[in-house]
Amino acid sequence: MEILRLLSEGHTTEAVARRVGLSERTVRRRLRTVADEIGVDSSIEAVVHAVRTGVI
Repeated sequence: MEILRLLSEGHTTEAVARRVGLSERTVRRRLRTVADEIGVDSSIEAVVHAVRTGVI
């Protein structure tokens, strides 16, 4: 959820990775996993879904 929150605030994937102490590749992989789990096609859609449902 932290990754989604940071993206919703406008941070880049690279900046998110630095802030959470992960590689950019790991952040992208986690975003893909979340997107797959909630049935959306992209990380942007995952962020929108999280905001609309009140998760973040």
